Amino acid sequence: MPRGQLRIYLGAAPGVGKTFAALEEAHRRAERGTDVVVGFVETHGRERTADLVNGLETVPRHTVAYRGSAFEEFDLDAVLARAPQVALVDELAHTNVPGSRNTKRWEDIDELLDAGIDVISTVNVQHLESLNDVVAQITGVPQRETVPDEVVRRADQVELADITPEALRRRMLHGNVYPAEKIDAALANYFRVGNLTALREIALLWLADKVEDQLEQYREDQHITATWESKERVVVALSGGDEGDTLIRRAARIAARSGGADLKAVYIASGDGLTSARAARNLARQRLLVEDLGGSYHQVIGDSIPDALLEFAVGVNATQLVLGASRRGRFAQMLSRGVGVTTTAKSGPIDVHLVTHERVASVKHGRAARGLIGTGRRRLGIALALFGIPALVAALNPFHGELSLTTMILIVLTAVMGLTLTGGMWPALLAALLGFVLLNFFFTEPYYSFKIDDQEQVIALVIFVALALGGAAVVNVSASRARLAARASAEAQTLATLAGDVLRGRNRVADLLEQLRVTFALDSVTLLERIEPGAGPAERQDARLWRCVASAGEPCASPGAAENDLPINDDLALALRGHTLAAGDRRIAQAFAMHAAAALERERLERQAEAVQRLTDTDKLRTALLAAVSHDLRSPLASVRVAVSSLKSEESLFTAEERSELLETAEASLAKLTGLVDNLLDMSRLQAGVLGAHPVPIALDEAVPYALDELGEVAAGVRLDIAGELPQVAADPGLLQRILVNVVSNALRYSPEDRPPVLRAGVYGDQVELRLIDYGPGVPDEDREAMFTPFQRLGDRDNTSGVGLGLALSRGLAEAMGGTLLSEATPGGGLTMVLTLPQA
Repeated sequence: MPRGQLRIYLGAAPGVGKTFAALEEAHRRAERGTDVVVGFVETHGRERTADLVNGLETVPRHTVAYRGSAFEEFDLDAVLARAPQVALVDELAHTNVPGSRNTKRWEDIDELLDAGIDVISTVNVQHLESLNDVVAQITGVPQRETVPDEVVRRADQVELADITPEALRRRMLHGNVYPAEKIDAALANYFRVGNLTALREIALLWLADKVEDQLEQYREDQHITATWESKERVVVALSGGDEGDTLIRRAARIAARSGGADLKAVYIASGDGLTSARAARNLARQRLLVEDLGGSYHQVIGDSIPDALLEFAVGVNATQLVLGASRRGRFAQMLSRGVGVTTTAKSGPIDVHLVTHERVASVKHGRAARGLIGTGRRRLGIALALFGIPALVAALNPFHGELSLTTMILIVLTAVMGLTLTGGMWPALLAALLGFVLLNFFFTEPYYSFKIDDQEQVIALVIFVALALGGAAVVNVSASRARLAARASAEAQTLATLAGDVLRGRNRVADLLEQLRVTFALDSVTLLERIEPGAGPAERQDARLWRCVASAGEPCASPGAAENDLPINDDLALALRGHTLAAGDRRIAQAFAMHAAAALERERLERQAEAVQRLTDTDKLRTALLAAVSHDLRSPLASVRVAVSSLKSEESLFTAEERSELLETAEASLAKLTGLVDNLLDMSRLQAGVLGAHPVPIALDEAVPYALDELGEVAAGVRLDIAGELPQVAADPGLLQRILVNVVSNALRYSPEDRPPVLRAGVYGDQVELRLIDYGPGVPDEDREAMFTPFQRLGDRDNTSGVGLGLALSRGLAEAMGGTLLSEATPGGGLTMVLTLPQA
């Protein structure tokens, strides 16, 4: 059965119309004859949204009992049994009530898709896992319910439900989003214009990234290599010269003017390589500059700079290239058009900017192009040999009566040596043979024939050919050695870049694989680990014996399935797809492979270290607990022991009033002991990560007085400002009471008698804030976070106020319920504790 298709309506904030748009889509499909049911829709009391549900078949919700309360949830089994073509299931990131089959609603939707049912759902951008902390930083409101980005990215369709911030605020003022009592607080906090604008931009950028992924996948599936200007990408070419700084800044300005285009700097480590350490220093500095400007640095190995540069540009779908203008002389330009002109001629749809600059990379620290003989120079040398040598001999022919044969040979030999420097061995060989034949024909007796009567002339011509071939051989060897030296320099530069990444701490496995893929223009690079040993050579082809550890590009199933299989050790291998690497390139790739293996080992060791650190922290906590027990538990135990011993005395040493006082002392000490033990045990559970919170809907106007009653008469003066119509919060009753008792008792301890603390509550977006305001001495800003550290009592000035666990435990309990506990300075002096809890 084919898997169903998922369509998601993405919104920047509540109220933008996601559910409304999803219901409209359901109506459109139903009108076309599609079997559509509503599995779950949350209208939030919005009349227009509720009206749209009418006319659609709705599957009844499933009631789940939890901790004495009943909750309505999406009935997955009922929808699967109904088996419609399309199901509308709202709120993708919703967390199901404990006791449901799946923890998250997106897992329910996965089951529907596996059953072949198409699903329409909704999600807000703040619920995306990767953006959760970003949104919390902008709005100040953390989101407890999240959905993995991958769930949304693999949806078949993602549509943005978008309106302007001003329009959304008007919609709220008209009562179309929240009830009237919540509007003012929402507009003043979460729904500020700045917040909504930032959320809208985040949603648009996230969706643009998904569209970009879809476009790249389409281009790959359709084997499209041409540049599509869907998004501006600016590539700046670096040569290692001083002018690179100017080029980078100019490229950054071009990228900024193009609406925040991607900026990429590339250095082509080709056969002509680097000739001095100065260029390496320039590249290191320029790499930092590129990264400071928000770009990325790449290094690619290629024998032809224009071809490698354009191959890289096409590979990253670049739209603009920035190169430095050539300052070579006219004679050099006659021999070769240069990188800028050649790249421009071959660039096709990619725009090329040739930027003038004052500082030019001199030959001394630039590329040693003279030492190399490429295909273009060899062709030029052959052409000059075929046409130049005959032309030279024809020009000398009128003077054969005035000049001796030796002079003619020296002139032609000079031309041959020039051709040797230009085109290398083969053009020189051709020129020498042509020169020998033409000199014999025109300048030896008998003239205009290939016979030679004079033995001395034969010797002269033979020496001419020998000198020409010897000179060509010397130049060819020199060029070969220059090429090898430059290649070694380029490899060294690549390895230096790799080492630089290691020193900067950027050698994560995924980063190394991506750098290797870009360096050699590969389709994919996969790090594979052997699952179990195989038998014989076929094991490297068997995908069942290997698993993918990390990959850049489409993962490869086994080492033998790739063009390049690089064994690292008995259990690891690197599979490179795209094209077969040359021997020299394999050496570089092998270095990357070794670094990748080391990086993988380090990442695993770091995870082990984290686990050990958790054990160490637990051990430290245990030590602190024992230290606390040694003193803070001893005092109440001693009091109880003395009181009980006195009461057990058979002699009538105490009056009835004294016996009652002893009983009260024992009871108070036992209560103190019980509270202290509870705190110690809860803190140890929190540190170990085993303290479970079970949030249920709770009304604060009922929970707060109950907690104050537990404190007794000392809390009688606390003033309450909690409206009865506040929405319920999702909290664990026992944990909430512990938090309130701890923070209120702490506030009472430091509040002046004439100004008792105030408890005030309000709604802010999807959260409810409970603020405990005291007017005591307050806490300095630098000590505010230290209050939440276990076993701290504001400097540990005394040993009578407990082990200092109250606030630390309270924060941990709040976070366990998906809330926060923060501290602020009270205007006019004092401390305000802010407990934030999610609405039920």
